[in-house]
Amino acid sequence: MARLFGTDGVRGIANEELTIELAMNLGKYGAHVITEGKPKAKILVGKDTRISGDMLEAALISGILSSGCDVINVGVIPTPAIAKLVRILEADAGVMISASHNPVAFNGIKFFNREGLKLSDQIEDEIENMILSGVTIAKPTGIQIGHVRPYVDAESDYMDYVISTLEGMNFEGIKVAMDCANGAASSVAPQTMNRLDAKVYSIHHEPDGTNINENCGSTHLGDLIKFVKVVGADVGLAFDGDADRLLAIDENGALVDGDKIMAICGKALSERGHLKDNTIVSTVMSNLGFDIALKENQLKTLKTQVGDRYVLEEMLANGYQLGGEQSGHIIFLEHNTTGDGLLTAVQLLRVMKETGKKLSELAAMMNVYPQVLKNAKVPNDKKHTFSENLVVSDKIKEIEEKFHGKGRVLIRPSGTEPLVRVMIEGENQEELELEAIGLVELIEKEMN
Repeated sequence: MARLFGTDGVRGIANEELTIELAMNLGKYGAHVITEGKPKAKILVGKDTRISGDMLEAALISGILSSGCDVINVGVIPTPAIAKLVRILEADAGVMISASHNPVAFNGIKFFNREGLKLSDQIEDEIENMILSGVTIAKPTGIQIGHVRPYVDAESDYMDYVISTLEGMNFEGIKVAMDCANGAASSVAPQTMNRLDAKVYSIHHEPDGTNINENCGSTHLGDLIKFVKVVGADVGLAFDGDADRLLAIDENGALVDGDKIMAICGKALSERGHLKDNTIVSTVMSNLGFDIALKENQLKTLKTQVGDRYVLEEMLANGYQLGGEQSGHIIFLEHNTTGDGLLTAVQLLRVMKETGKKLSELAAMMNVYPQVLKNAKVPNDKKHTFSENLVVSDKIKEIEEKFHGKGRVLIRPSGTEPLVRVMIEGENQEELELEAIGLVELIEKEMN
């Protein structure tokens, strides 16, 4: 049986894969394991705007209450707000009901511990094993059963925290266009920018339960690109459904992705003396242009495998303040323990305000290198052994030597399919296509 917990909690089609029974069990056993059976422990519960949120919230909360824990229900809120509010309210855990950038049919349940961190694999495995085995745990009765209380100040507390990171700065004179993905940022993001005196123009900020991520947000940038030009905005901000990531659009309608945002903010943090070892933590999927831009600005990058949890692990282990992914999932560890789209937005605008530069000028510090992605079909039992094949490794070395430091080859096995993913970056798109096709053919021949 496949593992219930993926890289970002438990996800699936709501009411088919992620059922109310599963949600209730996640609440019951999750609360029991995370709080170590502590009576009347406090657990925050939030959700995004998708229609299945009410159903799963009711089941999840029922499970939590049956374990004897109390629930602080914060309603619709961005995922990073849960991570922050757990610490502000000194709760014992937090749970977010969201499927992030996925379509409305999907939903998910993600836990945070009392430090606002995602659960370790070991804790997730313990919860999963209890669910699958149906083990009996104590059933409190009478006054020992948990109760729910709403927390109406969740949005304002989250906004206060985001604004406090600016140390008194405001955004008067900056025109901000934003696409809220009809998701969790729909209320809080425009309110925050208004409080900061920006001139705000919003689209896709009217969720109805069915339109989250529907041709909008960070996975569908077309509407925002047009909107930025129509209103003459200085910057466009695109959130995903649960607002834990951000992509930006400059005043000309060009994409400023997570790599560019990290480079811009990293340089600013370094100049303020707030970037340990002048190092930004990124994944192996960051563009080659990111590495080159950092080097040209006396900055460094430390690479992890793909996944924001691995970025965070490296940051926590060594005290790095900035890290993230090309997708816009960016962590400012001085302020929060997870990717935070609204926090990222205000930090990016802070650099614009401090420097007086247009976003296109700031983004020009990094050139994006062409990138080609291909899949080689390889049996599951062999897809992890490609690095041991001398013919393949010699070919990779040969290709990289051709690039003279202006290109690279990255090969990694798929986590779920019988594939090896081949990525080649360099300066010439046609050359990359030919090299990638040749390398895929070689891998398939050698590994089959």
